[in-house]
Amino acid sequence: MSLYQKLFIDGQWVESQGSQRFSLINPATEQVCADVVMGTTEDVDKAVQAARRAFKSWRLTSSEERARYIEKLADALHDRRDDLAQTISDSMGIPKHLAYDCQVDEPINILRTYASRTSLMDEVEVIGNAQVFRKAIGVCALISPWNYPLNQLIGKMAPALAAGCTMILKPAEQTSLQDFIVAECIDAAGIPAGVVNLVPGYGPEVGAAMSAHPDVDLVSFTGSTRAGALIAQAAAPTVKRVVQELGGKSPLIMAPDCDLNAAIEYGLDDVLINTGQTCTAYTRWFVPAEKLAAVEQQILNTIGDYKIGTDESAYIGPLVNAAQYEKVLSYIQLGQEEGARLLTGGTEKPAGFNQGYFVQPTVFSDVRNDMRIAQEEIFGPVICLIPYTTLDDAIQMANNTVYGLASSVFAKDATEGMAIAKQLDAGLTYINGGAYNIEAPFGGMKQSGNGREFGDHGLHEYTELQAIHL
Repeated sequence: MSLYQKLFIDGQWVESQGSQRFSLINPATEQVCADVVMGTTEDVDKAVQAARRAFKSWRLTSSEERARYIEKLADALHDRRDDLAQTISDSMGIPKHLAYDCQVDEPINILRTYASRTSLMDEVEVIGNAQVFRKAIGVCALISPWNYPLNQLIGKMAPALAAGCTMILKPAEQTSLQDFIVAECIDAAGIPAGVVNLVPGYGPEVGAAMSAHPDVDLVSFTGSTRAGALIAQAAAPTVKRVVQELGGKSPLIMAPDCDLNAAIEYGLDDVLINTGQTCTAYTRWFVPAEKLAAVEQQILNTIGDYKIGTDESAYIGPLVNAAQYEKVLSYIQLGQEEGARLLTGGTEKPAGFNQGYFVQPTVFSDVRNDMRIAQEEIFGPVICLIPYTTLDDAIQMANNTVYGLASSVFAKDATEGMAIAKQLDAGLTYINGGAYNIEAPFGGMKQSGNGREFGDHGLHEYTELQAIHL
């Protein structure tokens, strides 16, 4: 069992002011794999004060110097990619061979994109007699989720570093190990003391203390809509900026003349990777009523190709913990009680798995858009097939949700796809399986959050504008 017993504050590994520990359970074995220190409100205050002191000099470093530090950090993380993949697999369940791509290599690439973006802070906009500058916003509290822990951490940390901000990191309790590796790499890269501080801890204590702290200028949070609302409330008295990427219930619209087989393959790949624990997952499929039987048959023909387990052949790992396992099973039971037709899957353990939080990939058909399984975020490998009669009906139902994070359209061509996409209330839309672009802004509408991550827009969240009038 691995022990992580110190916090990283002001460039040093230090003892916590408290004695709380978190036993991290490997979801594939249900055995304790690590013992992790949990910080306190007092630890948060020490970290914030360290970040405040470091900000005075870090904000004044040149863009070239910050770029060099970011590249050094990316190199250090690349050298630890095997450790990162292993710890993420151990703590949240994704098979290790899949963790390299989406959980490790992609965030390192995102980090590198911000080395070149440090120069954005040097740009000056001239408006008549005014010059408009971007300034680093200050001390940032970065609160990351458990489902893509390194990806979401880098999505916050990289633009903050590039802008000249300092920060305190709080990972989710279940998936904190990669943040300790990041802190070690911060040290190895020579990033000045206090620029990055690590205080793992429980959300109601450490997360709340970060959000309410008067010397924190920005909170960036990824997680549930419920927790996001609490963070916004805690931040409101000090009028700090809050950037949030929250829940989703993303639609996939299959137009009548689209390539159904391509849409089905794309949809299954998307939902089943990370065992459905993806905020953008396309878990509501809007299918032409006359094509529903064909879609169902193709799903039954192919879903067995997605192997369950943790070895090199596996695509679907376990759910992250016992609570998430019980939640997903309760929604599968609810779907049957609501009258949806269970096409495949269910609440039984997958064959051959007596331990671990493994569930069967589950598909419901004849789902009504007002059912809870079609409206609430399940965060598991559960798909709802919702038949429609006209494209207008499909678009209306796709938008009839409190969420607005992602969406996908499969159409006969790009022209039809674009016409549908522009009518969808979502922060990002993919047409005919378009590739994910790490340079484009990522974020949602409605109760899926506010603000954007990645690309130029991600850096702008960590800046303030100053207009100097001559």
